[in-house]
Amino acid sequence: MGKTSYMKLKGSQNLRQRLLLATLSSTPILIEDIRADATWPGLLPHEVSFLRLLETVSDDCHVEINETGTKLKYKPGIVMGGRYLEHDCGLSRSIGYFLEPLIVLGLFGKKPLSIKLKGITNDPKDPSVDTFRSATLPLLKRFGVPSEGLELKIESRGVAPKGGGEVTLSVPIIHNSLKAVTWTDEGMVKRIRGISFSTRVSVQFENTMIHAARGIFNRLLPDVHIYTDHKAGAQAGNSPGYGISLAAETTSGCFISVDTTISYPRGNDDMDIDERKELMPPEEVGEEIASLLLGEIEQGGVIDSTHQGLLFLLCALCPQDISKVRVGKLVPYGIQTLRNIRDFLGVKFVIKPEPATGTVMLKCIGCGLKNLSRKLS
Repeated sequence: MGKTSYMKLKGSQNLRQRLLLATLSSTPILIEDIRADATWPGLLPHEVSFLRLLETVSDDCHVEINETGTKLKYKPGIVMGGRYLEHDCGLSRSIGYFLEPLIVLGLFGKKPLSIKLKGITNDPKDPSVDTFRSATLPLLKRFGVPSEGLELKIESRGVAPKGGGEVTLSVPIIHNSLKAVTWTDEGMVKRIRGISFSTRVSVQFENTMIHAARGIFNRLLPDVHIYTDHKAGAQAGNSPGYGISLAAETTSGCFISVDTTISYPRGNDDMDIDERKELMPPEEVGEEIASLLLGEIEQGGVIDSTHQGLLFLLCALCPQDISKVRVGKLVPYGIQTLRNIRDFLGVKFVIKPEPATGTVMLKCIGCGLKNLSRKLS
């Protein structure tokens, strides 16, 4: 066995995506200076948890972390997939943080993946599990991912700080490779669907949020349905909270989504009840989320800004054929993704801004990643 040559990287930014791309391209990586100067140096709990998750779904992957956690060696193995897997995502980031890379990995596995994830289902930082159901899964279908076997089931909800949520993710494997897309027409919004949830608070919170959001949408289009999902008892997790997730569907089949969650911040357990800061009232939440959705629609593009990274990644993994997509304003996460794709997969995008519409057109030739770990029958 020869000496493994590692690709050297520095810093903690975009660790999750670097690990995902390293696994897909089978590139061993060595990351140094992970928050070396911070008060709490090294890897954070959710990053260690993500490494454990990679170990769960793949075989023969090798992780080495030094004592302070500031240096990480990762040698990817073969993505196995498999059923009845379980992973506890911890409480420092929500399940949404783990879902995006997990879905992409699952497609290139040996067997279809079915995994139960525990932790926080909705929080303001990462996309919520509802957004995954309403916008991310339809995005995958565009790239030729089979719809049977692709689902996300919410068993119980959990919000910060104590979590207690549980979801089951099923991802089919692709039998050869993804399908290149030409996806530039965003169409007009024809309907808005949404789901609001509340855990350990009165159901009235949801009605107020929905009423406020509809007050804005009803002036613009008639077809607005927002469903309620009030959880009680064991299904409500361990902390009080409420939130709403909206998705606008356009005439050309694009989904633009936004979500928000209101709950107590982490690290507030030892405070007195009086000292806890006031939460945003549900009426304002409804108005704010409606305005956010309208802002995303106004930007143009075939997806919302949170999905840019995933969209570019899927384009880069396509067969060696031209993919062409249109997005709104490029967000920092999207730009970082383009850089990571260039470093790991060697795929460069041609980026052409269109001042007339305020959107950006991106073209690339995929790297032609095939699913080589599946069983050849």
